[in-house]
Amino acid sequence: MEYRIEKDTLGEMKVPVDKYWGAQTQRSKENFPIGGEKMPLEVIKAFAHLKKAAAISNNKLGKLSDAKKEAIVQACEEVLEGKFDDHFPLVVWQTGSGTQSNMNVNEVVARRANEILTTKNIEEKIHPNDHINMSQSSNDTFPTAMHIAAYHEIQTRLLPPLTQLKNTLKEKEQAYMKIIKIGRTHLQDATPLTLGQEISGWRAMLEKSEQMINESAEHILNLAIGGTAVGTGINADPTFGDKVAEELTKQTGYSFKSSDNKFHALTSHDEIVFAHGALKGLAADLMKIANDVRWLASGPRSGIGEISIPANEPGSSIMPGKVNPTQCEAITMVASQIFGNDATIGFAASQGNFELNVFKPVIIYNFLQSVHLLGDAMKSFDERCVRGIEPNVETIEENVNRSLMLVTALNPHIGYEKAAEIAKLAFKDGSTLKEAAIKTGYVTEEQYDQWIVPAQMVNLSK
Repeated sequence: MEYRIEKDTLGEMKVPVDKYWGAQTQRSKENFPIGGEKMPLEVIKAFAHLKKAAAISNNKLGKLSDAKKEAIVQACEEVLEGKFDDHFPLVVWQTGSGTQSNMNVNEVVARRANEILTTKNIEEKIHPNDHINMSQSSNDTFPTAMHIAAYHEIQTRLLPPLTQLKNTLKEKEQAYMKIIKIGRTHLQDATPLTLGQEISGWRAMLEKSEQMINESAEHILNLAIGGTAVGTGINADPTFGDKVAEELTKQTGYSFKSSDNKFHALTSHDEIVFAHGALKGLAADLMKIANDVRWLASGPRSGIGEISIPANEPGSSIMPGKVNPTQCEAITMVASQIFGNDATIGFAASQGNFELNVFKPVIIYNFLQSVHLLGDAMKSFDERCVRGIEPNVETIEENVNRSLMLVTALNPHIGYEKAAEIAKLAFKDGSTLKEAAIKTGYVTEEQYDQWIVPAQMVNLSK
């Protein structure tokens, strides 16, 4: 491999000749051989938006020439296009401020911008710190990039599949609204409801999660940019943060704004914690929905078996014909990962010492992983499981007719204790509820047929 010599304030470094990064990136690459978790490209792309916005803002403030601004903007746009994805090699496990990833972006953009200036025969030179990082610090740019990436991924990777799954459930809810089934509480028989009503609970969970995610994401629109090193904004024009936020809004279409209190923005990540809490709420709901689906589909002959789900692949390497609820298993594993990510994010965010939190990379890594896993899992769960849910009507009707909890409808007529006596007698004798009711003498056959009508117990008005 061929190398070139790059310099930083600590001296010279050998850098692969075909790479755009510089000495500081190379130092980080060599000093942190930890794990394989790379800084997410979504953060890099967010940095590219930010560096572009910063260059435009510095140019408006008279701090950056038109030529340098245009070269930086073009270089950033090329990063956004993915032309330099291989030039961002750093791992998550680096400095907790994300300084080295900030410098990685600064170095790649600077080198490419200098190439652009050279092709235009412009003799000006662009420096990673003096120009790409002008009016900035890693301490305000990295949390800004965190928020840009987090908000964008919520909008593009999470909410669309959430809406898709919600709409599928709504279709199933409407299609199965009149199929009466037995309810279950505490894993025991309860009073009837319809399959559509049961599914409506799942659909409402996703609607509520969607609402809470949208509400929490609004806080992520606050950006740390303009705070520079400790929140005072040293070396930056007082209007710089607002100008950058305005430019980012133009670029992305998201209503970003410079945070009112930069001291908070540098040392606290409560906005990310809050938003991830909403993701955890979604994960909890998905865990419940997937568990319900696999319980209701259990069998095919020795389980509940009230619904059937698609057979996507053989379920066993030894038992022929076995089909497992694999999509349910996948999404519940994802939910478990999100619970773990939430614990990591909560702990990491609590470690803001004085003017800076230095757990930033692990916070955004886990946040983006949660967004991506949830989005992918919901899409797969919807397309490969939920859309194929079908009711097993015969089994559903049999379970309704066999249930002892239909006796609840007798309470207003003969009282709780007599109704309980009927249920216990039916269970003891193995008889039907109707046979036990008539045997006790508390209810005539005519009264039983009048009062025990499952269709009147489900309250379809709700």
